[in-house]
Amino acid sequence: MRFVFLTQYFPPEIGGPQTRLQSMTSQLRRLGHDVEVVTALPNYPRGKFFDGYGRKFYVREERRDITVHRVWLYPALGGGLGRILNYLSFTLTCLFGLLKCRKPDYLVVESPPLTSSIPGFVASRLWRIPFIFNVADLWPDAIVDSGYMQEGLAVGALRRLETWSYRRAAYVNAVTEGIRNDLLLRKGVPSGKVLYLPNGADTGHFRPGSADLQLKANLGLADKRIILWAGTLGQAHGLEFVLQAACLLANEEKTHFLFLGDGSSRKELERLAHQLSLKNVTFRDPVPVEQLPPYFSIAECGLASLRSAPTHDGARPSKIFPVLASGKPLIFIGAGECARLVQDSQSGMVIEPENPQAIAAKILELLADQERLREYGRNGRRFVEQHFDWSKLVTSWLVKLQGPEQISIRPRANEYPVNKPSARWSA
Repeated sequence: MRFVFLTQYFPPEIGGPQTRLQSMTSQLRRLGHDVEVVTALPNYPRGKFFDGYGRKFYVREERRDITVHRVWLYPALGGGLGRILNYLSFTLTCLFGLLKCRKPDYLVVESPPLTSSIPGFVASRLWRIPFIFNVADLWPDAIVDSGYMQEGLAVGALRRLETWSYRRAAYVNAVTEGIRNDLLLRKGVPSGKVLYLPNGADTGHFRPGSADLQLKANLGLADKRIILWAGTLGQAHGLEFVLQAACLLANEEKTHFLFLGDGSSRKELERLAHQLSLKNVTFRDPVPVEQLPPYFSIAECGLASLRSAPTHDGARPSKIFPVLASGKPLIFIGAGECARLVQDSQSGMVIEPENPQAIAAKILELLADQERLREYGRNGRRFVEQHFDWSKLVTSWLVKLQGPEQISIRPRANEYPVNKPSARWSA
């Protein structure tokens, strides 16, 4: 089959959507399908074009045997008018990129932003093909919950666009159980239209291995026990509470937090780290997914965090799966679906959000128990191999796509068979 993906975000940008879409498109190519991508000139998360892409309107390139059509948009960071122009400009210019593609069998439209459904619908009608609306975050619910916008005329218009998008799409694809259940129960999407393809990991690329001691030395962390954050640094993550926890752990000389990433909150977090005089925190620029395994090899555990918000109850940050596939325990700060996944798989520790004292205490508890660290790591690797390996996920998704079946709401416990966590490992 032939697929065209329409997404505002794609590598070499680094982030959750970029990693997920690169994994998904690469797996489709491995399975023998043709794939083209229409996306923006890379500018995220800093809000300025990457080197080599400035002053261009259109760029065609090959990436991992996939043709990528890149179009201009108004680059912007954060919220406000600039971000609105960012979304609307791509909504218009992406049509030029779509016209450069060969007619596909399916058009996959990534949301957010929600506005991409408009050019997706237009292209699907011109080609007379179905389009799949891939919902990675429920807009506008997430925008309201995060405080970026309040209920009013603008949010009302977005809600109407949301409903229109679900109706016009041939299929609506959910990336978490929570989103899928919301689509069926709250959004009224017919069960026959709902597909499910969660985030996962390439278990061949991310796997347990010996620590890269040279990398550790190059980072100046040769004698440290590293807690690794690898991903976007955004407002939704509540990382200021992690920095406050790091302050409480200042006397634990070997415990060190390594933030490998960028985003709208990085400068603010760096200022806070300076104000707190933190010597146990390092910020480094993000690296491509191909270069991530050595960083996981030197970590004692991985870190993921989400603020308390209704829409986060159904979230599964994509950054958690490479951690688990690498055989590393996960510290998850938050609640909801991701917390249940970690607890059910016995692959890490769950800590209540926005509580620096609890974060510091639980991290100390985990790092003091080597047997527990190893057990969590083994459990996480086995769990991803069984349930969240990208090759298995995409193959299963294609079966449902080619032979649509009614998808009913399953109890949460049936998503993957697991043993109940023992009291020894519960967090």
